[in-house]
Amino acid sequence: MGIFSRLGTLIKSNINDLITKAEDPEKMLSQVLLEMQQQLADAKKAVAVAIADEKKLQKQTVAEQDKAKEWERKAMVAVRGGDDGLARQALARKQEHENVAGQFQTQWVAQKQAVEKLKDALRLLNNKIEEAKRKKNILIARKKRAEAQQQIANTMQGLGDTSAFDTFDRMADRIALMEAEAEAGAELAGELSGDTLESKFLALEAGGANDDDALAELKAKMGLLEAPKSADKMLKAGDDKDETPGAKETVTAGGLSAEDLKELEDLDLSDLEPKAEAK
Repeated sequence: MGIFSRLGTLIKSNINDLITKAEDPEKMLSQVLLEMQQQLADAKKAVAVAIADEKKLQKQTVAEQDKAKEWERKAMVAVRGGDDGLARQALARKQEHENVAGQFQTQWVAQKQAVEKLKDALRLLNNKIEEAKRKKNILIARKKRAEAQQQIANTMQGLGDTSAFDTFDRMADRIALMEAEAEAGAELAGELSGDTLESKFLALEAGGANDDDALAELKAKMGLLEAPKSADKMLKAGDDKDETPGAKETVTAGGLSAEDLKELEDLDLSDLEPKAEAK
């Protein structure tokens, strides 16, 4: 094989490969269907012309037959008039028209058969085009489904690559660093302005006051301290509203109730006396 022949084969193969890659199934099917519809339109025109020719031959046949009948009538008139020569001429003209009518009839029958075949072919072509339309819709749906599956596969393949997740982790670390730097900057600004120290003391005082109030309330409840003024006011308000006999007798000096004194009297203090003497 010569170099030019090989070069020609190479060029043809590359061109065919480019054409194959450029072929879009949906566009190709639409183009083929468009061409089939154009062929159908041309076939309809051809069948219409054939039908028109068939109708024309039929009319010519009928016209010649009518002329033959007319000359036959004229021959009868000549016979009645006793003119046999004229009758023979009329019959000869009748025969001419019958021969022409026979020829037209032969052509008309042949044309009629051809028209029927063309009609059958036209119906077959129309059915094939309708089937091609249905196949086109099915093939396009399959193409779109395949493209969607390919897109999903490509996406999943891309998610399988750890580079994307590494990017997320790297960005998360960077944002955490930015947050830490922002907090450090705010703390440093507070240290320089003295706001941080003051806020710490305010928080400590607020927390200590809350703890002290809770501890004082607990001791007052145990009878170790006097109840807060707010509690005294509540007790006085309760005493004013509900003064029942014996209610004041339950409270004794030192804030201990009668039940607390009874419990102290029942305690065994014998174990504590030697220790007190030893001291």
